[in-house]
Amino acid sequence: MMELEFAAPPPHAASVDLRLWVRLLGCAKIIEKTLRRKFQEQFDTTLPRFDVMATLYRAPEGQSMGSLSRALLVSNGNVTAIVRQLQEQGLLRSRPDPNDSRSSIVSLTPEGNVYFAKLAAAHHGWVQEALRDFPEYQQEQLLGLLSSLKATLLKDLSR
Repeated sequence: MMELEFAAPPPHAASVDLRLWVRLLGCAKIIEKTLRRKFQEQFDTTLPRFDVMATLYRAPEGQSMGSLSRALLVSNGNVTAIVRQLQEQGLLRSRPDPNDSRSSIVSLTPEGNVYFAKLAAAHHGWVQEALRDFPEYQQEQLLGLLSSLKATLLKDLSR
């Protein structure tokens, strides 16, 4: 039996789009790893809990569970478990959805708002620290480029 050999393309042969994707993912993972570790060490919490609270902070009137899961791009099951944990800590409250009796609206409690403010301040500081050696003018340039990329991706997504 003859074996076929497939040689991997040389590293320099990778297209710029693939290299860009891998680089974006790598940068995000480095910062995310730091954030996860610091949330655990300093607040005994998780990045997903922070993300849920951040989403609800931006929606003071609250959000349905379905809306929350769509905003976070995760399944309803994942959000439900995190919401329960935050409710047990007294950081979230739930009330019936007046427009859908099968659904509920979740929002931050006053204690949740105070706690989130502490988390958000720490999160901001950690991100600043992670990017401190990357000059601000380059951060601005990259932000503009990534904003254009996001608009293009969203346009393609809506097709």
